[in-house]
Amino acid sequence: MVEENNSEGYESEESGPVTRVKLPKKDEMLGIVEIRLGFGKSRVICIDGKTRVCRVPGHLKRKLWVRPDNIVIIKPWEYEGDKKADILYKYQNNQADWLRRNGYLKQLEQQEF
Repeated sequence: MVEENNSEGYESEESGPVTRVKLPKKDEMLGIVEIRLGFGKSRVICIDGKTRVCRVPGHLKRKLWVRPDNIVIIKPWEYEGDKKADILYKYQNNQADWLRRNGYLKQLEQQEF
């Protein structure tokens, strides 16, 4: 039996088990989208405790739709890296649950409350 997709032709974000989860590389970090600011920009609370204004790069604008409370990988800019960054990847719901279970988001959850 073939699995059916939702009405838009895309698979649901919550479908299937977690096979591989992309982790941040050397100069990247995790963050939680706090609010969308418009024009492809969002305010993100980062794992280092700073809040940055992050943008979705042009080649990802149509592919990467972020909403508040999404877990994302960001890369701070070389210039004004404490204030600005690029959003590189958005985790699906089942991947975000895996990150929580394995302790990657402990620092972020402690900062929020």
